[in-house]
Amino acid sequence: MKKGLKIMLIIVAALLVLLLAAGMILPGYLARRVYKDNFGHRLTSYEPMSWSIDDFDTLQREKYTFPSDKGQVLTGYRYYHEGVDARGVVVLAHGFGGGGHRHYMNIADYFAANGYVVFAYDATGNDESEGEAVGGLPQGLIDLDYALRFVKAEPDFAGLPIMLWGHSWGGYSVGSVLALHPDVKAAVIVAGFNASIDMLESEGRNIAGSAINFVLPALAAHEEKLFGRYAGMSILDGLAASDAKVMILHSEDDDMIPVGISYDRYFAAYGDDPRFTFIHFEDRGHNYLFCDPARAAYVDAFNTAANAYTTEHGPLDDDARAAYYEEHLDLHQLYPLDMNLMAQMLAHYDSSLD
Repeated sequence: MKKGLKIMLIIVAALLVLLLAAGMILPGYLARRVYKDNFGHRLTSYEPMSWSIDDFDTLQREKYTFPSDKGQVLTGYRYYHEGVDARGVVVLAHGFGGGGHRHYMNIADYFAANGYVVFAYDATGNDESEGEAVGGLPQGLIDLDYALRFVKAEPDFAGLPIMLWGHSWGGYSVGSVLALHPDVKAAVIVAGFNASIDMLESEGRNIAGSAINFVLPALAAHEEKLFGRYAGMSILDGLAASDAKVMILHSEDDDMIPVGISYDRYFAAYGDDPRFTFIHFEDRGHNYLFCDPARAAYVDAFNTAANAYTTEHGPLDDDARAAYYEEHLDLHQLYPLDMNLMAQMLAHYDSSLD
């Protein structure tokens, strides 16, 4: 064999080895990078746009702490109204991205005023709970599992039937955890994605197109390594394992969690089952699906006034913007609940007690 040919074969063989190594190593590296970039930090509520207990005249709360899977201590609160006899306890699981449960305190106030005590908590790495980082989407499911264990063992909730309410990440957690807690009486799932890997694939496909297929197996393996059996759990599995009455809400124009990886799948499986109530909107988006659509007029008016203020006074730094929000922003108009929709949720819970 000629020397030149030998050298060429050696080069080709080396390139094949490198390509094979890259095919084995690169997806794992990318999976770890995706996790670090998206879940490797804490999430904290932005104070000027987050509820405080002082925003509600008669709402009361009591603080609790409880451990989650790695010993990290989570913080939760029992919300209640004096003189209101509780028919059950609603365990509330918050969404991802803005901090903990403070974004849903108006939900807690509504149920607490209408016959339920509410237990709402901050997931790992959020607001008042411990954890250097959120960790990943299945961590929300794990934390809800441990929150339910705490509620069942806590004397203050003894004898109360358990209801669940969750939005987005919390909706995924609520639906999936039903497989672990078959005694749950009822659940409300608001814009919840079916499984963690579904959400990662959807977001990845939006960014990288079909190239996400190269990384998906490594992402699934990475999640299994981090979260064990929790990683593969899904809402569909939870619904199949439970007898709870379930209400599922979603909006067609949701640009964060497409109906195709969520609502459509649940409806295809259970659309004719009387145990389920499906509510489909066309134009409520994702974050404010349970709010009164009249909020749009307030938001437009507030933005017009804020733009006029900055035109006159110049751009605001972070402190000045926070001060402006504190003075001018009315959270009750920014996040007004759709009372008809809330009444449907309340009736849903009540019907599970019959």
